[in-house]
Amino acid sequence: MADGGGGKVSWVSVERLTAVRHGESTANVLFERGRRDGVPVVLPPGGDADVPLSEAGWGQAARAGRWLAGGDPPDAGAVSPYLRARQTWEEMARYAPLPQPRVDGRLRDRDMGELSGLNEIALRERAPEEAARLGEWGHRLPGGESLSDVADRVREALGELGAARRVLVVAHDAVIVALRYVLSGERPPAASWPVPNASVSRWVRDGDRLRLVAFGYRP
Repeated sequence: MADGGGGKVSWVSVERLTAVRHGESTANVLFERGRRDGVPVVLPPGGDADVPLSEAGWGQAARAGRWLAGGDPPDAGAVSPYLRARQTWEEMARYAPLPQPRVDGRLRDRDMGELSGLNEIALRERAPEEAARLGEWGHRLPGGESLSDVADRVREALGELGAARRVLVVAHDAVIVALRYVLSGERPPAASWPVPNASVSRWVRDGDRLRLVAFGYRP
């Protein structure tokens, strides 16, 4: 799919858009352990959508919820269908008055295709050329997506939230990177945009545009 040439979506009614990455997942734990120990990690195929939060991830989601409770609550929201994102929303909603979200498949994580389930070490071992190009905006992974593809579906999903004033999205790092492009047109390599687990990114109304005021902030 084409990326539409530049993003910069603006909605007259939206005053604030907040995006939260899901809390730490059990796969994140395995990948980090493999990175620390210098060993490849390969997850079983087909289970990405069902990966749950880790124990630490639940705590991270709770902290994000308490942080959100300190301001005006969102009046509309959307969440990835992946379990770790839905669990993050549910835990945040224990602490903050969140609306019932729309579960939107267009906010799912980047499809890694033939490279799904590999940590960075396994990826470099199995497909070094693909590993080197992972953060290139327009490079589509074998059987999977480019970041540009992700931006296309994120733009479409956000277009349906334009009637709200305060919007909350809970999704994945690739989705939040794509969101930054959709709203501002910025597209440096994804590796230069760290999006920690349970971090908050926020845009606020500034005249005729939504201006980025926080990116990857950890409450």
